Amino acid sequence: MQFATLRLGKGPRIHYAEQGRADGEPIVFIHGWPDSWFSFSRVLPFLPERIRAVALDQRGFGDSERPASGYTIPEMAADVVALFDALGISRVTLVGHSFGSFVARQAAIARPERVAGLILIGTGFVQSNPVVRELLEILRDLPDPIPTEFARDFQKSTAHRPLPPEFFERIIAESLKLPAHLWRLTIERLLEHDDAPQLARIQAPVRLLWGDRDALFSRTNQDRFLAALPAAQLTIYEETGHCPNWEQPEKVAADIVAFIEAR
Repeated sequence: MQFATLRLGKGPRIHYAEQGRADGEPIVFIHGWPDSWFSFSRVLPFLPERIRAVALDQRGFGDSERPASGYTIPEMAADVVALFDALGISRVTLVGHSFGSFVARQAAIARPERVAGLILIGTGFVQSNPVVRELLEILRDLPDPIPTEFARDFQKSTAHRPLPPEFFERIIAESLKLPAHLWRLTIERLLEHDDAPQLARIQAPVRLLWGDRDALFSRTNQDRFLAALPAAQLTIYEETGHCPNWEQPEKVAADIVAFIEAR
C-alpha cells in the first residue's frame, strides 16, 4: 500500500491510497460520510495484485485539502474524474459507498465514457429520507469540534455486525478529521442533489451491494433503483448493516472481482 497527495488541476490537493500493478485493472473507491479512504481498508487486502486499486479522501475529508467551496455532488464527481486524469487512467470501475455512491453515480452520468463499471454499496434510490433529514437537524445544533461520542454513536449505528475494535477506533479518528462545518455542509449538499430522473442515463454495468439490516436505505430503495435501471443487479448481504465493506470485506472483495471478470 502506497500513499500520496496530488493536486487536481486548479482544484484541491487530494490524498489517496494505492495498491496493485500500475498497469492493472483500475478501480477507484469513493468513501461515505464522514469517512476517508480507510473505509475500504478491510477490503483492499483481499483484492488481487492484478487490480490497481485507488482509494481517495474526497475534498474536505480525511487528509485531503479542505477548500471553502466545491462540495456539491457534481463538483465532487468532477474531482473523481480529475483524479483519473492525474493518474493517467482512461476508464475505471467506480466503487462508491453511501454518500460516495451518489458521487460515483454522478460521475457515471456526467462522464459515461470514463466509467467502465459501477458498484454501489449501501446506496438509495434517492438520498433524502427521514433518517438523513433528522441527521442534518441534529448536526445544526452540535458544537465545534464534533463531540467524539457523537461520531462514535453515529458510526456504530451504521453497522450491524461487530467490528474489530482497532478498526472501529480508526474509523472514529478519521471521521473527526472532517471539520464540524463540513459535517453539516456536505449533508446539505447531498440533500440538494437529486439524480433519480437521470439514473437511466447510466451506461455502465451496475451492481448494488446492500445489507439487509441497512438502517439508512431500505430494500424498497434498492427495488426502486432497479426499476429505474433494470439492467442493474442486486447482491444482498444477510445480517449486514449499511457498511458491507466494513462488516463483510472478504465477500465484498470477491464480489468486486467477480463483477469485473463478468464484464
